[in-house]
Amino acid sequence: MKKVVWPGLLAGLSMLVLSMVVYSLWGVIFPGMTAEYQNPQLFRPWSDPLMSLMFVHPIILGLVLAWAWDKVKSVSGGWLNFAFGVWLVASIPGMVISYSSFPISLLMVICWSINGLIELLIGSFVLAKLNK
Repeated sequence: MKKVVWPGLLAGLSMLVLSMVVYSLWGVIFPGMTAEYQNPQLFRPWSDPLMSLMFVHPIILGLVLAWAWDKVKSVSGGWLNFAFGVWLVASIPGMVISYSSFPISLLMVICWSINGLIELLIGSFVLAKLNK
């Protein structure tokens, strides 16, 4: 339990902070994406209490990753292969189905995919450092 909860919470917090920074950068680099997020036909407004779950998601992901890392930490290639493998298995199929199901831009899907990889890399790195 000690190898999962605290490392998972720290990994989740790291992913949350990094994600907020990266999403801010996407808004600066691609201002049109900010307008896409403002579309109430696609996304809830930030004033909706359910939007607070956006901040809980990386914490849950960190805990799940910590559990999985504890099971497979001896995987060949270490944390880097772990992060990339999770990204390929979990994120890419989800992004394909999001793009095919929702009226969102390809740019948004690409940014989400890159952000997901960055989150998984930092989360996996934190887990590897905390669980040597």
